Amino acid sequence: MARQSVNEDVARRTEGRTSIPAKEARERILAAVNELFYRDGVRAVGVDAVIEHAGVNKMSLYRNFASKDDLIAAYVEERNRQFWSWWDQVMQRHAPDPRRQLVGLFEELQSRTSRKGYRGCAFINIAVELSDASHPARRVVTRNKRELKRRLCALAEAAGAKSADALADSLMLLMEGGYAGSQTCGPDGPTLALARTAQVLIDAHCRTKT
Repeated sequence: MARQSVNEDVARRTEGRTSIPAKEARERILAAVNELFYRDGVRAVGVDAVIEHAGVNKMSLYRNFASKDDLIAAYVEERNRQFWSWWDQVMQRHAPDPRRQLVGLFEELQSRTSRKGYRGCAFINIAVELSDASHPARRVVTRNKRELKRRLCALAEAAGAKSADALADSLMLLMEGGYAGSQTCGPDGPTLALARTAQVLIDAHCRTKT
């Protein structure tokens, strides 16, 4: 009964909202789910909460996204875009030495995962919440992690690793562990060892420069 009252209240408040252009509505909706889905999880956040937070009406949402699953997939695609934008910025800051780029990546990842309010890896969170591997959002997660492995492997090879694949696997495992540790142990937990642990792995796998 209480749930029905909340839905009716949201409907009343959104019913009279002026329709806005589809592109603007889409941007508002994606901004809303970028915050809500990441903070609270995709299962916990209903469509009505997204509509309310975005300041659009229900028609605007369904004009852009046919279902909540489509909205979740769009959210993960946007997170994927944001992640690679961050990655490219990190690589540029630590260029041109690939070894320095690898170390710098984990220095910046340590800073990111120990930040107050950090809610972990959006892709891991989605994989935990959505058990169906064929879900469109899960396919984005798979694509992201495969690309991550490919890029780490390329950097490891360029840095002179004896086995680029082995170093990439080790660094990826460290990265995934850092994401999980930031949530289970807090920002002052083992995530603070990310950079120095990555340095040990990189030194052990890569040839010493002469």
